[in-house]
Amino acid sequence: MRRQRSTRKAARKSSARKTSARKRKTSKFEAGACKPSGKASHKPYRVARSATGLGLFATAPIDTGAFIVAYRGRRIANVKAAQMEARGSRYMYEINSRWTIDGSSRRNVARYANHSCRPNAESDVVKGKIILRAIRAIKPGDEITYDYGREYFDLFLKPAGCKCIKCAQRRRRARNTRHAAGARRRSAGSAA
Repeated sequence: MRRQRSTRKAARKSSARKTSARKRKTSKFEAGACKPSGKASHKPYRVARSATGLGLFATAPIDTGAFIVAYRGRRIANVKAAQMEARGSRYMYEINSRWTIDGSSRRNVARYANHSCRPNAESDVVKGKIILRAIRAIKPGDEITYDYGREYFDLFLKPAGCKCIKCAQRRRRARNTRHAAGARRRSAGSAA
């Protein structure tokens, strides 16, 4: 009676098959699309620290009209979404008059795209799914932002003040103008 192949040889062959399969998978992607960890990635974005907390940043050039990321989460009824918003949930995205996506899961990478009054992306509902699409070319290193809409702005952002780059520059200019006017008045008052 003949014995089966030894387990050591079978393990070596299985390991060799897995290695060659891994090589085939990574060869699909460009050489420059690899992360430092060695895993292949075709995502044109990464989550990183921004001026408003965490943000979504481009890691590769993104063309105008290109798909960036899908906004994912549980689909819940608008009634339940209103209850959750009353308790402080912020990652709700209303699809239509009946359904809302609860994007509070950390697996939903699109939740890290911040608000901007001058956005470089837009959100769109396609076949019941929410996607972010570039409305202008985005360079590597740029933060991916979109306009959250008037209702969200009035409820959450307006009380604290919009922190997008354009609004921060506008506030800085206004502050500098006020300081300069005050300094002129003080110097005119001391000269008299």
